[in-house]
Amino acid sequence: MTTSLLPGPLVDDTWLAAHLDDPRLVVLDATALLPSPREDGDHRSASGHGTWTERHLPGSRHADLTGDLSDHEAPYHFAVPSPEALAAALARLGVGEDSEVVSYDSGGGIWAARLWWMLRAIGVPAAVLDGGLEAWEAAGRPLASGDDTDPATAARAGLSVVASADAAGAPGPVPAVRPVTPVVRPDLWAGIEDVAAISRGERPGTLVCALPSGGYDGSAPTRYSRRGHIPASRSLPGRGLLDASGHVLPADELAARVGAVLDTDDSPVVLYCGGGISAAGAALALTLLGRTDVSVYDGSLEEWSKDPARPLELGNQGTRAPHAG
Repeated sequence: MTTSLLPGPLVDDTWLAAHLDDPRLVVLDATALLPSPREDGDHRSASGHGTWTERHLPGSRHADLTGDLSDHEAPYHFAVPSPEALAAALARLGVGEDSEVVSYDSGGGIWAARLWWMLRAIGVPAAVLDGGLEAWEAAGRPLASGDDTDPATAARAGLSVVASADAAGAPGPVPAVRPVTPVVRPDLWAGIEDVAAISRGERPGTLVCALPSGGYDGSAPTRYSRRGHIPASRSLPGRGLLDASGHVLPADELAARVGAVLDTDDSPVVLYCGGGISAAGAALALTLLGRTDVSVYDGSLEEWSKDPARPLELGNQGTRAPHAG
């Protein structure tokens, strides 16, 4: 069995800089744009391709979680594609049977964690760059700009190719690879009926909402049709598991933050948020703490809130000391 290149689910800029030229490694920028809602129902999202074009890690490619890496037939945004569709999309980014992936973003790490979770769910070795683009830049490491995407390909994808006066470090043509044969982990995803059964107490498990506290208690505007959280769920904001610089909290602080919400016997854990993005950030944190009983509800509140028969609660009832974040 080949030893994995990656040391674990999280790598720092020093490790990545030392391995950036390894032919087994593919670096993917998972940045997407999702502004805060101005009012209830204000759902605006867009590809982060333009942001990647302006500045990115040398040799990286943009993994579009609003485009190729999303199932557009699903009734909610950012839906995970089928394993076969995901493997095909990854092959177009140069991720093949023998590849390992480091994902990063410029949005606080949750998009990179989402991609990491998707890859993990089909057996692709993957890790997240701790602190993302900002940590890389703060360490004084080089950035690249520009896009070598073929204009015809870009047009078909709805992308605008931005010319760069200095495209040093821009990725070369995507190499032909043998697509990944998915090794599917269905235990990493939860569906709406799984969540409903846990909420009603008909199935063991603990629901955890990874939205900021205002999204959990309903005091802030929501992108979706109704405010609030799924009954019987607890609050553990995904961004509250990061420090001010966007790095994952040190292990002792992370354990204390999580331990204020979850006990070891609160198992299994199903994480959700608005669209399965912040939930993936919380899933990364729980994985770093050694938990293996975690799944993400892909449809999250966007799917749940569309059905008026699905209850939502306001306020902090039924939770244990929610953290701000």
